[in-house]
Amino acid sequence: MSLGNKYDLGTAVPPSDLAAGASTGKRLFMPGLYSVDVVVVKGAGTADEDPVISVQSHAVPTAGTPQNLAVVSEYFTKSETALDNDEVWVRNTQVASHQITATAEEEQVIVFTIRQQDVPSGRPYVSVNVSDAGDDPQVAAVLYVLHPQDKQASPVNAPAPLR
Repeated sequence: MSLGNKYDLGTAVPPSDLAAGASTGKRLFMPGLYSVDVVVVKGAGTADEDPVISVQSHAVPTAGTPQNLAVVSEYFTKSETALDNDEVWVRNTQVASHQITATAEEEQVIVFTIRQQDVPSGRPYVSVNVSDAGDDPQVAAVLYVLHPQDKQASPVNAPAPLR
């Protein structure tokens, strides 16, 4: 099994209606990881109600003062009115930023990577948040795909993503 041996999963934002308000992402402890792939899966919404995905770093597991983490210079998207697995990945580039703007009118899968080496010293926690997307319903979820330095034989031996 690859779960635990090659990767682990964590929740950033559980399935949420982005029109209900901003979604604050759960924190993730980066030491011990090579990287984390952030996977955003969102439904279609209304024009001009584009959700903004943002990355922050933190010094502590709860509370404290977040700092924007400008590490996203490349991300990949699959987009279509109705995703049906015939889409191909599109590579998107930008000047390193802490934000990505999704397209409201389409269903999308968005993936980007945060590497351990990108996390500032003394701020070992990261989170991914999604802005309030406006007035009309638009559902999304954000998952962390963790790539650990220490491989585990079984998923039950993997450490918790937040510790």
